[in-house]
Amino acid sequence: MAMDGAAGDRIPTNLRTLMILETIGRRSSPMNAAEIGREIGLPKQTIHRLCNTLVSEGFLAQDGSGLRPGRRARSMGSGLLHASTSHIARHRILREIAEEIGETVNFVVPEEGGMSYKDRVETDWAFRVQLPVGSHVPFHCTASGKTFLASLKTRDRARIVGDEPLEALTGNTTTDPEQLLKELKTIRRQGYAIDNEEFIDGMAAIAVPIRDADGRYVASIGVHGPVLRYSAERAASFAPLLEAAARDLSGVIMDM
Repeated sequence: MAMDGAAGDRIPTNLRTLMILETIGRRSSPMNAAEIGREIGLPKQTIHRLCNTLVSEGFLAQDGSGLRPGRRARSMGSGLLHASTSHIARHRILREIAEEIGETVNFVVPEEGGMSYKDRVETDWAFRVQLPVGSHVPFHCTASGKTFLASLKTRDRARIVGDEPLEALTGNTTTDPEQLLKELKTIRRQGYAIDNEEFIDGMAAIAVPIRDADGRYVASIGVHGPVLRYSAERAASFAPLLEAAARDLSGVIMDM
């Protein structure tokens, strides 16, 4: 909520940087200093000074003419999600899905280097595909990564995908940017993404987005397994179950 200049002057100094981070965190696209100042109600000079400090310390990052959350802000947000006792309820939901489907279930968030596995429940199968907590996987050829990309605005999606051929990790990896962008439109419409041996030969996966109360993407919940027992077609059949779990996870995260 925007404040007038007088109200902005009364904001305690130690809250101003937090309000800047909160304001940028609510937006899905970069904001410039003038927009942030209007939103908070702080003088232009003050906003520029605080934003420059946040950029130099890694809490904000320059994105064209605007600012977006930087590495330290994203790390802090991810840490807060895990530090709360809500991670116990989150893990319980993952465990319930793993027991029902019989394959490994993951809670994954986007970071600078790709999608990061923050929580998981492993299957009891002796033969399974192992991606430990803390692993980073690409955006363009994983179910969770494509779910994240599909949540972005068209312009941001195209900027991240780029116009150069994408790295082929298997024979099924989509390397043509235009083809991937077309697939992302379908994913956005249908609400889930499939990885049909695009990241690892012999592995299939499905992921759906977890959204906050305002409908913004927060994370992905995904399930993967070896194609010997978990084909792409079988993975797709679990979309309704995962969507229900995503709604439960959203409630857990937002209530923490």
